[in-house]
Amino acid sequence: MTTQQTSSSQATARAAATRRPFFRRRKTCPFSSSGSPAIDYKNTRLLLRYTSEKGKIVPSRISSVSAKKQRELAVAIKRARFLALIPYSVM
Repeated sequence: MTTQQTSSSQATARAAATRRPFFRRRKTCPFSSSGSPAIDYKNTRLLLRYTSEKGKIVPSRISSVSAKKQRELAVAIKRARFLALIPYSVM
């Protein structure tokens, strides 16, 4: 390798290191803002938005729900399932 090739490859490596990483927008909890819907086991339309097609509860990293509200949501979904308001699974 020549010195010119080495210095150019070092320059591109430094430029790649100084680039800004991909900007990821911070997700906010849909239940924490004012005017947001309350988590209630009788609101089946809302609960079905946070279950998958197979009936599983969607994780908070995907649905962007905070940990506290995710626990409330899970309890409400399980309560609605027990009372047969929403199905346990869809076949």
